[in-house]
Amino acid sequence: MVQTKPISASEVGTLWQTYQEKTLIMRILEYFIEKADDQQARNILGGLWQELDFYVKEMEVLFKEQGIVKPIGFTSEDVHLDAPKLFDNGFDIMFVRVLKQVSMGLYTLNMNMSYDNRVMTIYEGLTTVTQKIYKLATFYLLEKGILSQPPKVSMPKTTEIIESKKYMKGMKLFGDKRVLNDLEIGIINHNLESNIIGMQLITGFAQCAQNKEAKKFFLKGKELAKKQIGIMEEVLRESDLQPSAALGGTVTTSTIPPFSDKLMMHCIYLLNGFGLVGAGAGAFFTLRNDLSMKAIMVSKDIFFYSQEGIEIKIKNGWFEEPPQMEDREAIIKKGN
Repeated sequence: MVQTKPISASEVGTLWQTYQEKTLIMRILEYFIEKADDQQARNILGGLWQELDFYVKEMEVLFKEQGIVKPIGFTSEDVHLDAPKLFDNGFDIMFVRVLKQVSMGLYTLNMNMSYDNRVMTIYEGLTTVTQKIYKLATFYLLEKGILSQPPKVSMPKTTEIIESKKYMKGMKLFGDKRVLNDLEIGIINHNLESNIIGMQLITGFAQCAQNKEAKKFFLKGKELAKKQIGIMEEVLRESDLQPSAALGGTVTTSTIPPFSDKLMMHCIYLLNGFGLVGAGAGAFFTLRNDLSMKAIMVSKDIFFYSQEGIEIKIKNGWFEEPPQMEDREAIIKKGN
C-alpha cells in the first residue's frame, strides 16, 4: 500500500544509490567470507554482512510502502563463490576498510538530503555500523602488521600564524618549497593508501574480467593508480619522509572471476567517485601550490577515466538507470 506521505525525490535517489552500493558490498562479502582463512577476519566480514542485510531489508520495506519498484542492484548471479581465491589473506579486511571510508562520505551526503524520519534512521544506523566496522578493520590490520601507520613528525610546541603568501609557494620556478604541514602529510598518506589497495583490486579484476573492454579498462586503471602512487611517494621523499610500507594482501594468479563484469565495473565506478572527492579535498586543503596543482591533475585523470567506465557500463547494459522525474514535455506531446 502506498503511503499518504511520500518521500522526496532526493530521498528516493539516495536510497536507490544506497541499495546499489549495499547489495554490491554484500556480494563481495559473501565471496570473502567463503574464502577467509582467519576466524577473526571472518567474524568482521560476517558481522558486517548481517548488519547490511538488515538495512537492505529495511529499504525494501520502504520501497514497497512508497510504491517504489525495488531496484535490481546486485544479486547472487553477480558472485561466484566456487571461484578460487583471487586475493591473499589481509586484502579482504583492507578492502572493507576502504569501502567503509566511501560509505562514511556517502551517508553524510545522503543524510543532508533527507527529511523523512524513516530515511534518516536508515542512514543514522548505517553510519553507526560503518564507524564500528572501520575501527574493527583498522585495529585488525594494525595488529596483523598489514597496515602501516602514517609518518610521524615532531609534536608542535607553539602556535604560529602564516605571515606571507610565500607559504603557498611550491613551484621551484617561483620559490623554494616549504616543508609539508601535518594536514598535507595526512591527505597524501590517505590517498596513497587508497591507491595502493585500488591498484591491487583492479589488478585482480583485470586478471579475471571476461569482457575485453572491461579488461582493457581495468588495465588502464592499474596504470593510472601506479602513476598516482609514484607522484605521492615522490612528494613524501622530497620532504625526507619515508612512504608507508606496501600494504599486505597481494593478488593471486587466479584468472577465474569471482564476480560478474557488471559488479566489478560498478565497484570501480564507486571508487572513482571516492577518488574524485579525495583529490578535490587535496586540491582545496593543501596550501602549497604545487600540491594543489598535482591534485587538480589527478582529478582530471580520474574524471576522464570514470567517464570511459560509464560508457562501457551503458554499452553492455550494466548500468541500472536511477529513478527520475516525469518527462512533462513527452507527456504533453503524447496527449496531442
